[in-house]
Amino acid sequence: MYLLWEIIIGILAGYLAGLIVKGRGMGVLVDLIVGIIGALIGGRIFMSFGIGFPLIGQLVVATIGAVILLLLIRVIKRA
Repeated sequence: MYLLWEIIIGILAGYLAGLIVKGRGMGVLVDLIVGIIGALIGGRIFMSFGIGFPLIGQLVVATIGAVILLLLIRVIKRA
């Protein structure tokens, strides 16, 4: 059930990250996938430190992770 919740948060975070990182992009689907990956990675990192967040905190952490991943992907894509 936790994994499903992270996927839902990741989809929302990917959508928000796509809005934040505007420009010629890779599309909504890639933004959503990056959001899911960002949520999973961010959740695991904070859980390893014993830090837990309520719903809004999880969304913020996942969005920040997705924005960072989107920026990295776009930099690598340009190279």
